Amino acid sequence: MVNLDEIFKPIYFKDGQMFWIDTRYIPWEEIWRHTKDYNRVAQAIKDMEIRGAPAIGVAAAFGMALAAIYSNARNIDELLKDLEKAKEVLSKTRPTAVNLFWALDRVMQAALKASESGDVEKVREVVLNEAYAIQREDIEQNVRMGKIGAELIEDGDVILTHCNTGALATAGYGTALGVIRAAWEQGKRIEVIATETRPVAQGARLTVWELVREGIPAKLISDTMVGYLMSKKKISKVFLGADRILLSGHFANKIGTYQIAVLAHYHKVPFYTVAPTSTIDPKRTLDQLVIEERSPEEVRRCPYPYEKIYVTVPSIDVYNPAFDVTPPELVTGIVTEEGVAYPPYWVSLREIMRKKGYQI
Repeated sequence: MVNLDEIFKPIYFKDGQMFWIDTRYIPWEEIWRHTKDYNRVAQAIKDMEIRGAPAIGVAAAFGMALAAIYSNARNIDELLKDLEKAKEVLSKTRPTAVNLFWALDRVMQAALKASESGDVEKVREVVLNEAYAIQREDIEQNVRMGKIGAELIEDGDVILTHCNTGALATAGYGTALGVIRAAWEQGKRIEVIATETRPVAQGARLTVWELVREGIPAKLISDTMVGYLMSKKKISKVFLGADRILLSGHFANKIGTYQIAVLAHYHKVPFYTVAPTSTIDPKRTLDQLVIEERSPEEVRRCPYPYEKIYVTVPSIDVYNPAFDVTPPELVTGIVTEEGVAYPPYWVSLREIMRKKGYQI
């Protein structure tokens, strides 16, 4: 039985402030930041101090809470205007992860409903409570996904994972790494292979840090080694996360995911993505999906905090999409807190969303 109170939480709210661990410094240092300013939260998301789709959503929700608490509004209209401004600022930080927009919309809807009371303080209280609820639900859903996904893992499996999908990418416990963690807690003898995940090495820095802390056997590889290991039958299954899942089954995830999916399909290695239903986007189609383009300096230089060191000719042009899109025909299953979706995804994902109360 997982004790939710003992789970490591990379983001939390206390004494009118939001606290978060700055993931740019891991594994070298564990530096905690804190603020009362939602603009600082937005900067933390944009600069990837906070990263991972669920974590971004939780941070945005607490950012809205800060906007409500420290607004100088004297009436409902002024407070709602300040919240809309905060929502606009926070929404411009990262364009691909749908959890960000889902959390902002959810908090804003709670504020609008509470505003019918005409009580400014009531709205502030409701906004903060909604942010707390988003944080708590994410942890509970991650633990539930872990148990569901762990059923897909057999004793002796060697599992490949890409980027970071652990506690650091969520409110706690993790998505794909949560599945791996749950299998380990069940006593299954497993080994994890983590990709380095260029250009900012979330796998090498963050995933390995989490696996070592948990005592889960792991090996680190460069992104270019995946095909070789699969050809040698050294990988049993792939589990990784998602930043946005479309009802068609297409999903956006960290750049490099698509090529892993192609290799897994060729080598007949089961390939799963793990994400809460808040990552499923029931409104957009593939042609409406926005892929974030990040700074070319991320590719030209070493990861933060060693970003002054170039790994190439400083003037070289760079292409740096943060995500790619994996088509549904390459996906074995999609693990959610409501169960595992299997092809055809346009049927199974709709059914899962209906369980969550969506009218689709």
